[in-house]
Amino acid sequence: IMLFSATLNAWQTGSWGITQLDNKVACSLMIFALSMKLAAAPAHFWLPEVVQGASWFTMLFMLTWQKIAPITLTYLVANHIKPEIMLLLGLLSIMMGAWGIINQTQLRKMMAYSSMVSIGWTLMIMTTSPNLGMTNAIIYTTIAFAIMALLKNNQTKSLRDLTATWNHDPTTTTILALLLLSMAGLPPLTGFMPKLLIMDSLIAHKLTLMATTAALLSLLNLVFYLRMVYLLISTSPPITTQSFALWRLQPHKNQVAAALVPAALFSMMILPTVTS
Repeated sequence: IMLFSATLNAWQTGSWGITQLDNKVACSLMIFALSMKLAAAPAHFWLPEVVQGASWFTMLFMLTWQKIAPITLTYLVANHIKPEIMLLLGLLSIMMGAWGIINQTQLRKMMAYSSMVSIGWTLMIMTTSPNLGMTNAIIYTTIAFAIMALLKNNQTKSLRDLTATWNHDPTTTTILALLLLSMAGLPPLTGFMPKLLIMDSLIAHKLTLMATTAALLSLLNLVFYLRMVYLLISTSPPITTQSFALWRLQPHKNQVAAALVPAALFSMMILPTVTS
């Protein structure tokens, strides 16, 4: 679809440049192709099922690295796309991601719907402030990479598995809880920064209703993440004398996750410099 869009635009305008997408049909096809690649609503249905059957490494690749190219293309063609279309796609993605995540028990699907919510915030701001959209994508990638690395190390697949992580490694569990709160967008953690700046930019462009709707839909995400944090730090399964004492085992260590955790949690000090 993307190739057909570029070919149609070159046929009508005589230019192969992606930044000169002047044909309306070609622009519409490009939007559809990019939304499918980014798993943005309404072309998002493939992502949760594909992610559920993939390994943690494959899922990490699909939710982070694979989206660099389509996000970059969206950044390049944002000036040729009507702001109303981008706002609608972004709001639909936030809505579908928030409703999809609320009753999930599988962590892989949870990360997929969380990715949809992040893409929604990125698309909403891409036409009015593309640099802020890229900032949001980079911050989400950092937080998601750290979360998935910790979940992979703990061999956690569902919400039920979260109840046993405290006995295995309390330090990692505490860090994971903070990362989830950062993903939810609670201050003063890093995940709060892009949402605050995006809402500020939308309000500055007289889009207060859109900003308010996106913030209210994000409350559904917050409920789910708080539920996960509760399972992490407030519950523990009964440990009988016949069971293994998991806390006596040597915990797994991940140097990459350890390096990303500070950036994923405590980057609020860059807040004054992002808008400059």
